[in-house]
Amino acid sequence: MAECVRLDSSTSSHTMDKSITLPPDEIFRNLENAKRFAIDIGGSLTKLAYYSTVQHKVAKVRSFDHATKAASDKLYEISVQEEVTARLHFIKFENAYIETCLDFIKDHLVNTDTKVIKATGGGAHKFKELIERKLGLKVDKEDEMTCLIKGCNFVLRNIPHEAFVYAKHADSEFRFQTTQPDIFPYLLVNIGSGVSIVKVESEDKFERIGGSSIGGGTFWGLGALLTKTKRFDELLQLASKGQHTSVDMLVKDIYGGSYGSLGLTGDLIASSFGKSATADKEFSKEDMAKSLLHMISNDIGQLACLYAKLHNLSRVYFGGFFIRGHPVTMHTITYSINFFTKFILLKAMWLFHTHDHANPNQYSWGENYAGSSGLMSVSPDMNPMQRARSGTFDMLEMDRLERQLVNLPLLQDPSSYIPDTMDLTEDALAREYWLYCFEEALDGVVKRAVASQPDMPEAAQRAEKFRQKYRHKLQTLRQQPFAYGSLTVRSLLDTREHCLNEFNFPDPYSKIKQKENDMALKYYQKAVKSLEELSWEQRQFALVRGVLAGNVFDWGAKAVVLASNSGPALNDVTNGELQILTERIAAMDPVIQAGLREDRLMLVQSGSSSPCLDLSRLDKVLAMVVRERQTDLVIIEGMGRAIHTNYYAMLSCESLKMAVIKNSWLADRLGGKLFSVVFKYEVPAGKPSQHSAALSPL
Repeated sequence: MAECVRLDSSTSSHTMDKSITLPPDEIFRNLENAKRFAIDIGGSLTKLAYYSTVQHKVAKVRSFDHATKAASDKLYEISVQEEVTARLHFIKFENAYIETCLDFIKDHLVNTDTKVIKATGGGAHKFKELIERKLGLKVDKEDEMTCLIKGCNFVLRNIPHEAFVYAKHADSEFRFQTTQPDIFPYLLVNIGSGVSIVKVESEDKFERIGGSSIGGGTFWGLGALLTKTKRFDELLQLASKGQHTSVDMLVKDIYGGSYGSLGLTGDLIASSFGKSATADKEFSKEDMAKSLLHMISNDIGQLACLYAKLHNLSRVYFGGFFIRGHPVTMHTITYSINFFTKFILLKAMWLFHTHDHANPNQYSWGENYAGSSGLMSVSPDMNPMQRARSGTFDMLEMDRLERQLVNLPLLQDPSSYIPDTMDLTEDALAREYWLYCFEEALDGVVKRAVASQPDMPEAAQRAEKFRQKYRHKLQTLRQQPFAYGSLTVRSLLDTREHCLNEFNFPDPYSKIKQKENDMALKYYQKAVKSLEELSWEQRQFALVRGVLAGNVFDWGAKAVVLASNSGPALNDVTNGELQILTERIAAMDPVIQAGLREDRLMLVQSGSSSPCLDLSRLDKVLAMVVRERQTDLVIIEGMGRAIHTNYYAMLSCESLKMAVIKNSWLADRLGGKLFSVVFKYEVPAGKPSQHSAALSPL
């Protein structure tokens, strides 16, 4: 099957009413802290991007000075502080809204660092005077194709599973793909009024190698003449209901069946609109629109295949207003690609988002699920209430991460690595179960969030807003599993964390972790003494039981690197907490103290703020340490990191995955019982089992 890629974000633009169902301040979020603006105005859609700084609360831990009299008996103190991070906002809406949106921006624009707005697209000239008058900013035009390619590269590098396959008749319409570490080269087929075909070889090297005058404008123009329908989306809705066979001449209409010697089936189109010249009847608008859509899509698909073959490219991305996320356009182009790729290897994919941003490799970015509207199906047979969302506005938010993220160097094949064990987009039974679990657990999460801030009377109100937002996302996912990209247990957990942060609950489990760490520290020396009294074999079993109970451990390698979360997630230890805990242990244990002093025990951030672990997005410093120390054993512990993710991950060194299955449904799915132990030890072929350094993600 060929796979095909969309380059605009989700499409609510099919909604033809002029009401906005979300308040403007929920669309243009954090506008008062916007610093820089860019705008892309096409023939029918406007894409606005702006950079802002966001203030949010973070939980910080600080060690007490236990040498002083006033020292607390607690291991560390917890404080909630304000932190400023960078955020990118992308909003797409119909051009009909542009003046209203510019008025709202003007009224709320406070802190811009510049008096210039970057602009691209054909409408940048048309609306130049309006933009400058409304916003008081000078319009500075940028090259449209350069912006498009930079935006494509940006999302491919920063949004995992950005690409998806579209399969109309599958249980899930959208099947998300793993983006390879090396995204180049690829073919970009941009379908606007006409078609431009661009070969992209690197971040800055690209060339327009072809194109066609038959594109979206052709479909719109001829469609308007044939059906008297002036709206592009209405034409697509007509096409989705039509039968092209009443208008098109098929192979069987000429030969009475298939043409076997040429490999042509009877249902293949021999001549688009061929029947209209001879049939003495009126054709419906729907049938003519469908025939026209097939004619143009087949032409574009064949062109894409020929250029891909000519330049030996296996990846093709499609973008432009012609696609607009409509199933009917994606299906017809996918069908065309499938037909013309019978004898060549071609991988064509649709992209979830496309936006431009300068210096894309300077930082790592991550999507903020709490502020993104997602992708919704516009299938004509879907209940209109299921399609209702934010009027005709689509939003994407991306936060700049504190640390640059890279692949774990020990991945055996980074291009085939898939972190998640189950794809809930395709597994309907698993999807229904996990959505039910997360919804059932919501009351407990709300109570925990409120309890974590006993001195803040407004905490209950914020927690209720969190409940409403996260429940809405869960309900959306029941109807549209593909709405926010690849649906996994990890994405459900990450979305919950993002929503908690949205309403200033940075670490609801901080006080529980503090209490448990304080208590564990009191028993540390007793536990070590008990281990020393055991035989070697008994000690190994005791260590494993301790790990599975949640204890930090030393596996006995010459050197150990403990990688813990950079930010809070549930009750998982963070790097800040682990640093303090290890310092206190070192003060009472000369072995640990010597390990730290001699650099045989090292604590490093993983770069993650999730209960799960994506080995393709790890802290760059951690990757460097792994290379320098020639790590040859990786130990992954816990259900989120070793079961929900990385259960099937193949590494180039020995690995050990350990967890207790604390969920009866998951235990049954894996062939075990509740509280079964997973102890999965894997050795790559031809690798000796002698450890110089071990990496243990906590």
